Order: sequence, then C-alpha cells, then structure tokens
Amino acid sequence: MIRIKVPGGEITPNQLEKIANLSESFSIGSAHVSTRQNIQLHWVQLEDVSEVFRGLAEVGLTSREACGNTIRNVMCSHFAGVCPNEPFDTTPYAKAIARFFLRNPICQNLPRKFKFNFSCCSEHGYVRIADVGLVPTVRDGVRGFRVYLGGGLGAASFIGHLLEEFTPESRLLSTSIATIRLYDRLGNRENLARNRMRYLVSEIGWEKFQELLLKERTLVEATISIPTKSTFEDFLKASETAATNPSTIPISTIGKKRKLPVITSESDNDPYTRWLHTNVVAQKQPGMFSVYISLGAGDITSNQLRVLAECIREFSLEKKARNTPQQNFLIRYIKADQLPKVFMKLSSSGLGNPGATTIVSTVGCSGTTSCNLAITNSHRLAKEIQSKFLELNIDKEKAFVGSTIKVSGCPNSCGQHEVATIGFYGGASRIATSMVPIYTMLFDGSTGENGELGKAVMRVPAKKVIDVILKIIDTFKKERTSGEKLNEWIHRISIGNGTGEVKNLEDMKKILLPIIELPALTSAPDFYKDYGNDTNFVAKTARGECAA
Repeated sequence: MIRIKVPGGEITPNQLEKIANLSESFSIGSAHVSTRQNIQLHWVQLEDVSEVFRGLAEVGLTSREACGNTIRNVMCSHFAGVCPNEPFDTTPYAKAIARFFLRNPICQNLPRKFKFNFSCCSEHGYVRIADVGLVPTVRDGVRGFRVYLGGGLGAASFIGHLLEEFTPESRLLSTSIATIRLYDRLGNRENLARNRMRYLVSEIGWEKFQELLLKERTLVEATISIPTKSTFEDFLKASETAATNPSTIPISTIGKKRKLPVITSESDNDPYTRWLHTNVVAQKQPGMFSVYISLGAGDITSNQLRVLAECIREFSLEKKARNTPQQNFLIRYIKADQLPKVFMKLSSSGLGNPGATTIVSTVGCSGTTSCNLAITNSHRLAKEIQSKFLELNIDKEKAFVGSTIKVSGCPNSCGQHEVATIGFYGGASRIATSMVPIYTMLFDGSTGENGELGKAVMRVPAKKVIDVILKIIDTFKKERTSGEKLNEWIHRISIGNGTGEVKNLEDMKKILLPIIELPALTSAPDFYKDYGNDTNFVAKTARGECAA
C-alpha cells in the first residue's frame, strides 16, 4: 500500500488525474480515501514503488512521512474557508505546519506517529482525538487557537486536553515545536502498544504535562533562530497566497453562528432532488454551494477520479476539491445554476449517490481486504450497510441527518468507530467449536470541540449488524420526541434519559438480544462466514501498519 499525503485534504484536478493514471498502471485501477484525508493505492508491486513516487512528485504530491514514527498527514476541516461560524480560514496554517515539518530533523524519529488536526469552528473537525488539535478563535482582533493536546483513538482512546484559553498565532510554531520536543524526549520507545503521546499524558498526568510543555515553549521561544521562524512564516504566506482570493469571491457577513444549511426543496421523489437534499451545502459566500461526492467506504475508480477532475475544472471557482474524514470528496464554490449539470456529470460515472450528510454515508476502514492488523472485513460491511440504506430510502428522512455509522476491522480505530453515533469494531468469538466474525457496538460518540467517546453496548455477529441497526432505527421511530434526530435520541438513552420503553442502554440491549442469536452452524453456515468470504471464518492477524 502506498499512502499519499493530502495536507488539509486539498487536491487539484491534475493531482487526481495523476493518481488515476498511477492506479491503472501500477495498482488495481482504483484508489481509497482514508479517514485521515490520505489517498491510498493498494496492491502495488515493490519494484514499481519508485515509479509511483516519481509520478506523485511531478504533481506536487508525496508519500514521505505518510507512515512511520513521524508527523503524519496534517488534517484540516473540509469546510475551512466556507463555514459561516469560522473566525478565519485555517487552511493556510495547516498547510504551513505540514510543509515546515516535512523532512524536518526534529520529527524524523519520534517514539510513534504524531497527528495534527485543524478545525474551522467548534462544530467541525476532529480536534479532540488528535495529538494536537487546533480550533481557530480571535481575541481583541488577534488571531489564535484553542489548542488541545493528548487526544487519540486506538485500543485505548483519550480525549484531548485544553492547553490554555488562547494561543496567539505568533505562538503556533513554538507551541508545536515544544510539544514535539517534549514527546520526543519523554515518550515511551520500548512498548509499541503504549508509545503514542496520549499515553504519556495519561501516565504523567495532564497538569504535569501542561507545566512541562509551557516551560519547554519558553525555551523554544528563547532559542529559536530567526531563519527558522522566517521559514515557517514564508510557508504560511505562500499558503495564504495559494488560497482562494477573497476579493474575487464575496464573503457573507450575515448568519454568523449558524450551521451550514443543507439545501431543501419540496419533493425528493426524483434522483436529482434526493441528491440535492443531502449532498449540497450552502456556503457563507452568497450564491455559492459545496457538493459532496459520496463514495462507498472511500473507494473510487480511476475513471471516476477523472470525472471528478473534470467537474472541478468545469464547475468549481476554487479549482480544487477536499477529501473528508467521512471518506468522501467535497467540491466547493459552485454556483446554484450549475448544480443540475454537476449532478448529471457525477451520475454518469456512478458518483451521484445521495446521503452524504446522513447516516447512509457509512465509514469503513480497509479491514481484512488489505490490512494485516484487521480481524474482520469492515470495508465490505460498510458498503453493505450503505447499499441497504439507499435501498430503503433512509437518506430521505431528515431525522438521520448528522448521524454517523463508522466501522473498524479491529480495536485500533482506523474507522474512527469511537466517535460515531453508532460505531463498530471487529473481533472474533467462538460459538461451540466454530469461530464467528463479531463486532462490538458503541453508542453516542461525537466529534467537534465537545466531542466524546462512544460507550460500548454489546457484541454483534457480523451478519447480524444490519438487522441490529434496522431494529435500532425502528425503535427510534417509535420512541423519539417530535423533531428529534437519531443522534439526539441515542445521546438521551446513553445518559439514561429515555422517556419511553427504552430509558437507557440496558433497555436497548434487551430489545436487541433476540436479534443477535445465531442458529447452529449446520442449519445456517453463512452466519459463520465474514462478508466477502465463502469459507468459514478464521481470525488471523500479522504485523503491519494501521490502515489510516
């Protein structure tokens, strides 16, 4: 697998076309969008890797430090620059951080991988589950950030801690360097299972870590050289120059502190209107819209990549796209009268599926299709869920907007199951003498600045997952209050505030227990096989790199 870094998720038509060509020449004719805004090519022969690297470099892409014990792809909200609630666009800062630390000696041999995540506002972004998460804010006319440290997902997950109420942009670099230096010096280099920065913060305590970090930052600011500061400032200026020119695209000053609205119309019976409801979002720029391209668990073919590139050139004033943590693409700065043409273009190549902002857009890591660490085929399960939901027209119901389903093939959380409305991670269980692929189900995870980790509910056999979700949806429809959304109802029962038959998670488990019972192997052998396999399930893992 070759992982291509896409800093901030921002990608150009030329880069998409190059990836399409490389995939056809050296991979399997498709690419995979990960939950960390990377794009991956699988099944590349080792002798062809150098040719792929050379091709990526021709269009300004790299795989350098996309893996290994260094700073991984720097993430940024795909709404940065168009979100009505953002104080300023964080894209240039994300790209400057990515460029400054690329090939930087300070981070070439860290105890383990290290992740930055920039949000656009308090609602959008994954800042609480990153080593360094940054939320933009302005104080007395000065740009800055609320910086969260020590978050992360995995076999043991933690929510990040707030360093201080306000970190001015002038201290962004020194805070980042101080954090990396402290982790490099104190991080665990012996135990592979406990060497992420979140374990360091947990073991020494947040107050002690915070104290050490602020002292380290003082040392960094006292000793940092002028050329080093100038290099970062040059990267920041270059990123700001490359960003969309605000003088050519007007920005609305109306509607601050509001959610990005989803476009609606009177009827959703025809395919275009159905797509319009869930895949088109109004920007803060008057008359401008962003369009989601829904993918199946992040998969996109070479021909579809080329169609996507053509759409960007033809319809986007920005001439770029963003990939998202939901494993989709977002094309921004599209005029209203162009939306029908965009839909026709996308639909011609199978990219016109609705449901991007609803529970239909299921996230799934690569699972056993290509990952040595995976136990179950989470990738195929995510596609099966999405297909079933589209068949049942679940995307048409407003109650499912904003809810998510995320599936990981093991506890390592490449599918980010712990921050999903309904999350699943793969495992194995023995029933009588047979092994069964099984998932642990979690409720009430969330992202954003107030993000929380989900709570484990129960274990569900792989071939029963869809039945369980449909039962949850059926129960929700009976129990919800007027206007209540699925994620809101799940949060309510997760904290024990249910008002009907289901008052808490234990009540939910009682309803679901009859569904998860498996028949004997001799009468229903298919339940003992994982998705995508025609033989009985065997739990088998090996050493390898996590899929995201």
